[in-house]
Amino acid sequence: MSARQLIDDEVSVPEAIARVLEEAGVDFVFGMPGGRTLPIYDALYDHSEKVRCVLVREEGLAAVMADVYGRLTGRPGVCMGQAAFMLTNAGMGLVEARLAGSPVVVLSDLSDSPYFSHHAPYQTGSGDYGTWDARNTIAGYTKQTFVAREPAAAVQVTQLAIKHALSGQPGPVAVLYHSAAIAARVGPHTTPRLYGTSAYLQSERQGASAARVDAALATLRRAERAVVIAGNGVRMSQARERLLAWVELLGLPVATTASGKGVFPETHPLALGVFGNFGLEAANVIVAEADVVLAIGTKLGPSDTANENPRLLDPQRQTLIQVDIESRHAAWTMPAEHCLIGDAGAVLDQFIEAARRAGLRRNESAAARVAEAHRTKASFDVSESSSDESPVLPQRLIKELHRAVPSGATITCDAGENRLFMMHHFQTKPGVEYLQPSAVGGMGYAIPAALTAKLVRRDHPAVAVCGDGGFAIAMNGLMTARDEDIPIAVVVLNNSQLGWVRHGQGARPIASHFADYDHAAIARAMGCEGIRVERPGDLQRALTHALSCGRPTVVDVVVSDRYTFRDVASPLAAYP
Repeated sequence: MSARQLIDDEVSVPEAIARVLEEAGVDFVFGMPGGRTLPIYDALYDHSEKVRCVLVREEGLAAVMADVYGRLTGRPGVCMGQAAFMLTNAGMGLVEARLAGSPVVVLSDLSDSPYFSHHAPYQTGSGDYGTWDARNTIAGYTKQTFVAREPAAAVQVTQLAIKHALSGQPGPVAVLYHSAAIAARVGPHTTPRLYGTSAYLQSERQGASAARVDAALATLRRAERAVVIAGNGVRMSQARERLLAWVELLGLPVATTASGKGVFPETHPLALGVFGNFGLEAANVIVAEADVVLAIGTKLGPSDTANENPRLLDPQRQTLIQVDIESRHAAWTMPAEHCLIGDAGAVLDQFIEAARRAGLRRNESAAARVAEAHRTKASFDVSESSSDESPVLPQRLIKELHRAVPSGATITCDAGENRLFMMHHFQTKPGVEYLQPSAVGGMGYAIPAALTAKLVRRDHPAVAVCGDGGFAIAMNGLMTARDEDIPIAVVVLNNSQLGWVRHGQGARPIASHFADYDHAAIARAMGCEGIRVERPGDLQRALTHALSCGRPTVVDVVVSDRYTFRDVASPLAAYP
């Protein structure tokens, strides 16, 4: 079929960019208007039925929201704002997207001053003498950065940015517009010619070669104690249902990486939970005993493999099968006998079809091995999960949250000890989405992540779980929640300190304590609801209200600092 033109009549460059976003299926733009992005925002006014602009109070939240949008939908999340602030404030969210492989498009500018860029004017990021260099500032944490100085190029590189964000392993791509490009117009005969956006976007997801699939299945057929390790790539491929079908077909135990937590329901009889540095002992034991390990959508980084401890994963005593969309990731951190390069979902479809064709039988003993590991080794529930101690123990709070959260909800976590406690003790139910910043581990992630989850999955609850440090960084997200009518619940583990930092400092604490703040009162002052909880018996009522009241609500829980990150760290992580 012949390519069609993007535009039939002359329009402004911002209008053409708005059409590109709409054609690409972008339905949200997160950010703050400013600089040369103002004309693009103005053009989006006429596209507001298809593309909703969500105003944040700080650009860092916009980047996290774009990252989470990409994770949940598989489509590019778009954040937009003025260069001097978007490209600096948004750093944490964009680095998380880069390392985690989330499709994100950053639309910004050079903050240039026409005619005077060489004279170091206010805000200019053109890279000329006396100015700052916007391109080099962001290039270090994006897959690709485009600078558009010509009108048609400004439109075309917007299309290419979406293409690059989705191609191979997804990631963030930036477009920086020069003022001369944004101020111009384009038409059907502009050079270079402008074509419809769909022509640039590949929709088919590629699988691995049939020969490699068959060879991997032959290895699995001979295995006695095979195990699956699922990573964030399963989420990015929207392949959770296919993973479930595959492991149920063969009866394979499933552990997840920290980034992959949530891609497989942890209440399932074959679920081991998270393995690795802060994983469950039950998961680490089953992985360590495996003779064949099938790793899907994970790079198997040091935090997953207990710093490459051979007592956990060892390619000399185990056969490793690795599935990844990026060929450089397969057999990157340790040798894999079988490398299958392709989209996780597409390869899982190949596995299912080939296994059924070959008549592979289900391992009926795997579920019993998993149950025995959870019964005899440290697992989700511990004695502290039912403690009536005050201040509230984190384990008790997490157990009450597990009871309160319905299937289909989204849990978003932050950084610090609170995330480690959640990753270790919170047991995901079927349909529960679980997101955390485990690629770079920056604070301030949970609240903007929950905002996006509620926008994308409007009919399902979204719960942000954070420490008091992370809440302080991103609490302005409650203003966005109120302004944009996004009813999220925020659960704060309030121990008046940076827990991981403080407990790591031992007898020499410095710059890690806070005053005692009432975060529920802060929420009420912002026009949201706030509930302070100091006794375990009040948790369930507070959580139930926060999940059902239909308004942004903060549940501020005063928690004990008696337990630390060391209580959820695997002994294997001490290696080497």
